[in-house]
Amino acid sequence: MAKLNSAAVSKIEEICRRYTNEKTPLMMILSDIQNEYGYIPLEVQEIVSRETGISVAEIYGVVTFYSFFSLTPKGRFVIGCCLGTACYVKGAQQVIDKFSEELGIKPGQTTDDGMFTLDALRCIGACGIAPAVSINGKVYPKMTVSQVREIIAQQYLIVEKEKAAMGGANA
Repeated sequence: MAKLNSAAVSKIEEICRRYTNEKTPLMMILSDIQNEYGYIPLEVQEIVSRETGISVAEIYGVVTFYSFFSLTPKGRFVIGCCLGTACYVKGAQQVIDKFSEELGIKPGQTTDDGMFTLDALRCIGACGIAPAVSINGKVYPKMTVSQVREIIAQQYLIVEKEKAAMGGANA
């Protein structure tokens, strides 16, 4: 979405119009845009501002405050490593360090091939199964450093299965 085409602009405007009767539509609009495009760059925020009358500063504040919104594209697989207290005490820092080492990226970054984004999360509410990691919403309990390489390999297998199901086309 480096430069928005007219179809993308129309889609964003349509998303904004869905919520014209809502008192506080911003979260719903941003959520729909995030689901549609995977991120919410400044150019999109400007369109939302124009359509809703909400300042770009307020929109930017919301996008940057909530971790589920992103200003940049995310990878095919978003790996969220919980660093909340329970997870941290049970070795989550070593787990995220291992993901970082294996993928060659730091938390907050995406691999060059667009396959993986690594995120450090404050808490995912899975304290009883700490340390916990989520990948595209699926939670992996009691994660250990020794499991990291296998978890990454499983994601590549998912892509290969998708390609095979599509007759070898790029997934």
